[in-house]
Amino acid sequence: MIKSMTGYGRAQAINDGLDITLEMKSVNHRYFEFSARVPRAYSFLEEKLKSFVKSKVSRGKIECYLYITEIDTAAADVTVNKPLAEGYIRALSELESEFSLRNDISVMQVARFPEVLTVKKAEADEDAVWASVLPVAEEAVARFIAMREKEGEKLKEDVLARGNTILEKVAFIEERSPETVKEYTARLTERISEVLADTTIDEARILTEAAIFADKVAVAEETVRLRSHISQLGEMLSGDEAVGRKLDFLVQEMNREANTIGSKCQDVHMTKKVLDIKSEIEKIREQIQNIE
Repeated sequence: MIKSMTGYGRAQAINDGLDITLEMKSVNHRYFEFSARVPRAYSFLEEKLKSFVKSKVSRGKIECYLYITEIDTAAADVTVNKPLAEGYIRALSELESEFSLRNDISVMQVARFPEVLTVKKAEADEDAVWASVLPVAEEAVARFIAMREKEGEKLKEDVLARGNTILEKVAFIEERSPETVKEYTARLTERISEVLADTTIDEARILTEAAIFADKVAVAEETVRLRSHISQLGEMLSGDEAVGRKLDFLVQEMNREANTIGSKCQDVHMTKKVLDIKSEIEKIREQIQNIE
């Protein structure tokens, strides 16, 4: 299924005493680019998250935010740095006597000073923590991909509709092209008749000139290739693999054929259709920049 490169996913769960929340979002990018914000104590999870997401997503600039709160703090050990606390208290007492200040030293005030209290936790078991985070990551990524698929379906419908519009313009050009040759032949005959008056017209010469003109304005090869490209467009959009880069190349080829057809047009009606085709191709190009 076609996926957009724009998406959002979020999941939250409590596993093994950890309240875990994972959010991720993405925007367009030519390649896979990943960045994550994780709690400092769990920085080892960043690479694991990157590898997991990369196994599910091929393109896009992805930002991931991981929040972890420990619910069970029984394993935490809080210690007092007594020498440092004594130093703070002594300094405060000196301020009291030196400047005749009121002594309002309290336990809470001393405890707030840097490094007076130290919280020591048992080192996290990386594998155990990842085992707790992984189910949350799976759910967030699943929602993220679901949103990308939903957006991708809309992109697919729009691109296919524009492809059909192009085919309508191509059909007009294919039908109109032979008529321009007939009209050119008629104009050429009329002009020669006016110039030569009663002199006999060389029909062979007129046919030769008409043949040269027909070869010059022939667009059959280009319209056949353009039809083929649009057929490939539909096939790619119906596949399951990431095709964003292939589509980008295909649209370049479509634009090349449209330019060639435009350079051969000698008719204002055909020229207008070519401009319409190029406009639709440009809109398709803009849309596929969003496809993974």
